[in-house]
Amino acid sequence: MNVYPLRGIEKRSIINIFYLAEVKDNLNGNQKPIMKNKEFRFDLKDLKLNSSQIESIMGFKEGEDREIVTNIIEEILTESHEISNIKAQYKVFSNVQFYNESKSIEINKISFAVKKIVYGQLKKSDSVAIFLCTAGEEIGIRSKKAMQERDFLRGYIYDVIGSEIVEAAADLIQAELEKSVLESGNKITNRFSPGYCGWDVAEQHKLFQLTPDNFCGIRLTESALMDPVKSISGFIGIGKNVKNNPYTCRMCDFKDCIYRRVREKKG
Repeated sequence: MNVYPLRGIEKRSIINIFYLAEVKDNLNGNQKPIMKNKEFRFDLKDLKLNSSQIESIMGFKEGEDREIVTNIIEEILTESHEISNIKAQYKVFSNVQFYNESKSIEINKISFAVKKIVYGQLKKSDSVAIFLCTAGEEIGIRSKKAMQERDFLRGYIYDVIGSEIVEAAADLIQAELEKSVLESGNKITNRFSPGYCGWDVAEQHKLFQLTPDNFCGIRLTESALMDPVKSISGFIGIGKNVKNNPYTCRMCDFKDCIYRRVREKKG
C-alpha cells in the first residue's frame, strides 16, 4: 500500500489529513494519484459558523428583536470550540453497479435500494464515495440535558448548532473530494444520506459494512440511528458525466426537515 502526501494543501490548511491510502494510479503511470481514502479532523473555527447563520436556520428574519437568543447562540458557539470533536472521512469505491429497474446501487457486491430520487442523481457515476462525519458526542448530550431540565430554548439551540457543525464539516470534505477528482476530469454529485428521499435509514447498516475502520467512531443502534446523534453518512457520486444539483425541497419527502420549514416560512 502506498501513502502519498496531499499536494496543494499548505501546512496552515484547515484540514488535518491523518492518512491517505488505497491509491489508484492511471495505467499509463502519468496521471497524478487519485486518493481513495481520507480522514479529517476539524476545529470549530474551520467551519466559520456565526450567530447570524444559526438565527436564520431558526427562522428569524432581519430586524426582528432576538437579543436573548443571540446571546445564547454566541455562548454555545464559544462553548462548542471546547466540546466539539469534529471528524470526517470518505472512502471511494470503483466497483459500482447500477440497476435501473430496482433503482438500486451495488457497491462491492452490497446492494442499496436508494430509490428513484437518489438513484437518478447518482446513476451516471463511475465511482461512489461513502462519507461519514460527526460533531462528537458532547453537544448532543448537552442538548438532551437542557431539554430534560426544561430549558427548551437552550436545548434547541444546542441541537441546531450541532446539526450545522456536522453539515459544515461535510461541506468541507465534499469540497476536498471535488478538488481531488478535478485533475482527472471528473466531477461530483451532491451528497445523499439514508433516511432521505425515500432511502430507508436501515440501509446505514450496509453502509457501515463498507467503512469498517470507522475513523469517526460512529456507532449504530439496532434501528440504524447514529451515535453520536450529530453525525451523518451517505454517498457522493463521482464521474465525468455527473452533475452537482442543488438540493430542493421538491426533491425530498422528509416533511419535518428544519430547512424545509425555514424555506416555507421565508416563502
